[in-house]
Amino acid sequence: MSRYTLKSSQGLRILVSVVVGVMFLFPLYIAFVTSLDTKADVFTFPPHLLPAFDWEPYVHVWHMARWPMYFGNTLFITLTTIAIALTTSILAAYALSFLKFRYREAIFVIFLLVLMVPAEALLIPNYVILHLMGLLNTYWAQILIYGGSVFGIFLLRQFFLSLPQSYWDAARIDGAGHLRFLWSVALPMARPVLFTIGLYIFIGSWNSFQWPLIVTSSHHVQPIEVAVSRLMLAHSVDWRRLSAAGIMATMPLVILFFFVQKYLIRGIGRGEGTQG
Repeated sequence: MSRYTLKSSQGLRILVSVVVGVMFLFPLYIAFVTSLDTKADVFTFPPHLLPAFDWEPYVHVWHMARWPMYFGNTLFITLTTIAIALTTSILAAYALSFLKFRYREAIFVIFLLVLMVPAEALLIPNYVILHLMGLLNTYWAQILIYGGSVFGIFLLRQFFLSLPQSYWDAARIDGAGHLRFLWSVALPMARPVLFTIGLYIFIGSWNSFQWPLIVTSSHHVQPIEVAVSRLMLAHSVDWRRLSAAGIMATMPLVILFFFVQKYLIRGIGRGEGTQG
């Protein structure tokens, strides 16, 4: 392949990436502009591409709800979910990679089949289970339901299977057992994969709306997405305030993604191990 052809191919990939990125970011940018527009400019067509920097919608929305409490609830639920899901994913993936037992492959296939079950089909069974456990309207009702990640198990298992057998043999010669090998050898090497799984769970838990709305009724345990839905009922036609509330709920994820995107891509690449 000539140098000119290679540069043309790279330029085309960059151009496609920029176009796709703009397509995804444009609706978010329009929402940001709408939240800062004046009332007279909200319904103009074509829409404004530069905001008027009218901060009244943000001030009004901030005073309408206890945002620090909702942000705190969401952060607690999200971080606790990540801790539990990572723990279960690590242990399950390690067992399915290094431990030899009957039906190991069949169990892994069953885990993968869970991904094919629509989440809506599990709403009623999960609700009944939490009701019998007396956990409705609590933080745990929003945490335990996501305490296992099939995506995390799959990604970690693929990475563990890509580790050379000599690592385990050397650790066993030094007297290390499975837990010692997992803690001292496997997990340090799996940090990019763990980071990717944690970020994936963080985004899913932060954006969770339907399940918290079903299992909670108290404002003291509800996350930020439920608070935004309540504001939508109060301001069904005030697009400036609705856009401001949406930006307030979404911007932490956008900022986080810009800082960690390279680690996310690296972690997905590290998780594409092959069985050996």
